Amino acid sequence: MGNLIKPYLDSYKLGGIAIAVTKNNGSGSNKSLYTYSMNSHHFRRFFFTFLLLVSVCVYGASQTDKAEQDLKAIMKQLNMVGLQVAVVKNNDIIYTHSFGRKDLENDTPLTDQNIFRIASISKSFSATSIMQLVEAKKISLDDDFSKLMGFQIRNPKFPNTIITLKMVMSHTSSINDSQGYFTIDVINPEKNAEWAKCFNDYEPGKDYQYCNLNYNMVGTLIEKTSGERFDQYVKHHILDPLKIYGGYCVDSLDNTRFATLYAYDSVTHKFTSSPSAYAPRREEIKNYVMGYSTPIFSPTGGMKISANDLAKYMIMHMNGGSSKGVTIISSKSSSLMQTPISEEEGYGLAISNLKDLIPGKVMTGHTGSAYGLYSAMFFHPKEKFGIVVITNGCNTHLVNGIQLAHRMIINSLYDHFIK
Repeated sequence: MGNLIKPYLDSYKLGGIAIAVTKNNGSGSNKSLYTYSMNSHHFRRFFFTFLLLVSVCVYGASQTDKAEQDLKAIMKQLNMVGLQVAVVKNNDIIYTHSFGRKDLENDTPLTDQNIFRIASISKSFSATSIMQLVEAKKISLDDDFSKLMGFQIRNPKFPNTIITLKMVMSHTSSINDSQGYFTIDVINPEKNAEWAKCFNDYEPGKDYQYCNLNYNMVGTLIEKTSGERFDQYVKHHILDPLKIYGGYCVDSLDNTRFATLYAYDSVTHKFTSSPSAYAPRREEIKNYVMGYSTPIFSPTGGMKISANDLAKYMIMHMNGGSSKGVTIISSKSSSLMQTPISEEEGYGLAISNLKDLIPGKVMTGHTGSAYGLYSAMFFHPKEKFGIVVITNGCNTHLVNGIQLAHRMIINSLYDHFIK
């Protein structure tokens, strides 16, 4: 019998086995008919490897349970409507999950398939598009932004100082949002008599002020340079190659997947929905003027995407512009985007660096906040981990320049899945 069993042991490389065959003799006891055993160090290795794998699975499940309990406690503390997260480790997405509600009115659960308007993280998609056009030698970061846009963009207090594309992308242009940023008219001298108010008192290139108008103009430049409508350019040159579902045009997306955004009132302690976050603006699009109407799609904040797909995009930036064999921008362009131009703020080209988000780590990425939404995408380029957090409404506030919600959730995920 042993000679019959041994070939199977060799075939499956088990190396050892023990078998006992018994038969009931009808009197309440068993009679041993056959016993066989084969012992070897290979069998012991197999056995202990099996135990190790079982232990890892059980431990992993335990860690996930602890992480989710922690996140639910944070959600309760900050009165969150819904939360979607993704964790990347060693270049792979190792965890995604959605908690809470997609909307309060219908009490619909939030799922990983839901997408959000992610606010200012959108700027990095615009900057990535610009870097592609720079690599194609269609424009240069040192170009005079006035010439690129086709009308005068000069700080009237410093009329001889050229405002470059790089200044606009790094928020060192001296341009501000005081006149609004939903149309390019506000800074065009031919359209707005108050255009001069769009500029600060300091010389371009000498100081930093975050400005949404900067990136709505950057989006406009993408159209002027590429000949493609802004939302379509980003889809064709970034989203599609990375196999990401998302975009800037509301009517190009499945609106049943939109997570409702809620602004929190700290006085009444109530949430109010923000339908304008997903306004389709169909009439404006019907009368669209290429190279000028671009703010309709909000290059500065209008990307709609899930945490899981945003993590795929993040992996590309974490790996110098490439992911899974697909190159979106060169490593040189990626490095330039992540290199601080304003050292105090740690801001490069739509990518910032934070020293105190996770203790002892300099994290690279961007945040977003609008219509009640708070989003964050941060990664560590050398250690190859990253975290995406999106909430569609909560009671949060800034702590040392960082939203409490971002700090608490990111550190919790880091402690449970990375550290």
